[in-house]
Amino acid sequence: MLGLTLALRLRQAGQHVTVFEAAPEWGGLASAWRLGDVVWDRFYHVTLLSDSRLRAVLGELGLADELEWTTTKTGFFTEGKLHSFSTSLDFLRFPPLNLIDKVRLAATILHASRIEDGRPLERIPIVEWLERWSGKKVVDKIWRPLLRCKLGDQYEEASAAFIWATIRRMYAARRSGLKREMFGYVRGGYARVIDAFTSKLRADGVVLHAASPVRRIESIDGKTRIQFADGSTQLFDRAVVTAAAPLAARLVPQLAGDERSLLENVSYRGIVCASLLLRRPLSPYYVTNVTEAWTPFTGVIEMTALVDPKNFGGKTLVYLPKYIPADDPLFNASDAEVRARFLDGLRRMHPSLTDDDVLAFQIARVKHVFAVSTLDYSDHLPPMTTSLPGVYLANSAHIVSGTLNVNETVALAERAAELFLVDAAKASVPQLAEATA
Repeated sequence: MLGLTLALRLRQAGQHVTVFEAAPEWGGLASAWRLGDVVWDRFYHVTLLSDSRLRAVLGELGLADELEWTTTKTGFFTEGKLHSFSTSLDFLRFPPLNLIDKVRLAATILHASRIEDGRPLERIPIVEWLERWSGKKVVDKIWRPLLRCKLGDQYEEASAAFIWATIRRMYAARRSGLKREMFGYVRGGYARVIDAFTSKLRADGVVLHAASPVRRIESIDGKTRIQFADGSTQLFDRAVVTAAAPLAARLVPQLAGDERSLLENVSYRGIVCASLLLRRPLSPYYVTNVTEAWTPFTGVIEMTALVDPKNFGGKTLVYLPKYIPADDPLFNASDAEVRARFLDGLRRMHPSLTDDDVLAFQIARVKHVFAVSTLDYSDHLPPMTTSLPGVYLANSAHIVSGTLNVNETVALAERAAELFLVDAAKASVPQLAEATA
């Protein structure tokens, strides 16, 4: 979605654009696949009413009227039990916390939702900030287990800006004056979005090449040369690298040493995500947050609590994500090992689940998904304009004041396009020596 949105905005500004995608299909983290007899998103996604950038793009693709909206429920699995966490009454009844703890937790969320600028929070360790507002018991019972699920031991490196960005997204609708937040999806899922996107780009004159992995990008004689895995090369005036920061460092070896260091030092989380097609629902909750250390996955996303089951032939679609660092051994585990481990954990949460209930099970793996907002993150962020003329960078690491989601990705692409166009215009203005020559 980052590369496609960049291509759309650059083309609309009059540029001639070619997009190269390493995978055989388009979409990246927003790509779709076949699970049993169902085609749906490879990873779980949701659109919020407040996702104005994404909704504008969907409008340009002719899909604005294809959005379905609903109010979902949230669950919490803690101390071996599943609790509803969907309403104010659920919150007041939540057993793991006493009344004072609940008041402090609510105050933390309210306070974070009202902060407009998260930059000062980058200087504060996340646990220090949470303990200040929520208290040690709430941190130990709720926040720390959730942070471990999302960030593992890397939560100790994270700043308070991470939790602020998470809360800020969920409260975006209320800040913009909407009465409540609604969750939505495009009928047909991201398969339909990506198909409409690529069709529009082709119609607008953008050249698209899938299954074209890039090996190297270099600046030569005022041009940018791209070398592909098959050894072939192409020349362009400019190139934008949208691969994850460590991958970009390897793709562009001519970068200055300090640029490479900044890229290589971005701390990423990857994901191993299982998609399950079940005969029946597990719960009424779209998201079930998990705080138990023994669970092999980060949470349970029951997509059918959001998406009408008729999209899945009456079946239930469930995602079991596990966020891990790029060097985690789970990336090398076989599908059979992951299946056994994840299903065992799911059955401990839902003992009535049987093998016959599982109609399909597939695993998606990505080593670089989102960058961890570490202390003083903005001060160490690799710039999008590099020291190489005509070579630019734009990836999820450049999402500073938000969390990784499609709306933030679209917003990043649009900001980057504006920056690149201004830089390209400056580069096209001849210097005095060139003019006299």
